[in-house]
Amino acid sequence: MELYVDLGAHSYSIYIENNILKDTGSHIERVYSGKKIMIISDDNVFPLYGDTIVKTLEDKYEVHSLILPHGEPTKSFQSLPKIYSALLEARFSRSDLIIALGGGVIGDLAGFAAASFLRGIKFIQIPTSLLAQVDSSVGGKVAVDLPEGKNLVGAFYQPALVLIDPLVLNTLPERYINDGMGEVIKYGCIWDADLFKNLEAHTSFEDLKKDLTEVIYRCVDIKRIVVEHDQFDTGERMLLNFGHTLAHTIEQHYHYTRESHGEAVAIGMYQITKIAEEMGLTNPGEAEHIRKVLDVYGLPHKCDLMLHDLIGAIALDKKNLGGKLNVVLLKEIGKSYTYPTTTEFFTEHDRMV
Repeated sequence: MELYVDLGAHSYSIYIENNILKDTGSHIERVYSGKKIMIISDDNVFPLYGDTIVKTLEDKYEVHSLILPHGEPTKSFQSLPKIYSALLEARFSRSDLIIALGGGVIGDLAGFAAASFLRGIKFIQIPTSLLAQVDSSVGGKVAVDLPEGKNLVGAFYQPALVLIDPLVLNTLPERYINDGMGEVIKYGCIWDADLFKNLEAHTSFEDLKKDLTEVIYRCVDIKRIVVEHDQFDTGERMLLNFGHTLAHTIEQHYHYTRESHGEAVAIGMYQITKIAEEMGLTNPGEAEHIRKVLDVYGLPHKCDLMLHDLIGAIALDKKNLGGKLNVVLLKEIGKSYTYPTTTEFFTEHDRMV
């Protein structure tokens, strides 16, 4: 399966195919004619897939690798000098290439390094987590975290290519499958009621597996449509942030050590929909719909924090523009919109979430 993200000079293809990693070299040849490649990965992923990819590249390219610790703490400013040093030591120029091999952390971090090193060199995304495959590897948002909040320093920098192999998900621990399902459910909530109904109709992720390639394709296609309409996140693309205003603050509150991103998004989607229902901004019963599908895929709907404990981070949220906070709400499942408000949206409804 192939999708094409049409962004003029920054357009690129996304391939979704079982065992595509064995053909990495032939796909890269179509978009890259340089000499050197740096594979940036983590200590969980590289031992599983690094050799396969290196073997497809080493006959044609000079291949280097940098292996970083896994986990959200790696997506920090402190990791960037390690990447820049590795690139400089290998004498990389603007005509060379970075491959981001890993989940969302590696994709965001390696992408930001590519965007900033020598004012920008090509990079390719090979996402190995469900969350990265359906969401973060597509669309060109790359970033690092600050102590004050998530993704506060970043850029819009599109990859030259995205290669998605659904079979790599077989090696993921259950928690990280659940993590990715948070973002899959989000796409059904904001855009595609039929996708949501399909997710509802299954009894578990194991039951969903037979349809997984098509589900990944649909999520990526929705993101493609949204990114083509709004590359720089000033309008329609904000809809992709459904659940994220609360999610990022929950993650930060626990220093990225308790809820994973997808788990926090699940909580955020349910809790913000409950508030919106009480305000008459969302049709009654939709929060319960969300909770039931979260249960099917082993995702939480609460974190036992008071909203007032999260307000500080919400005030720093990137969606807080000129004192106005744009929160994403649902009219109903499959139909979303942005609602301009302030942090009072949360303080006026202070509660345990």
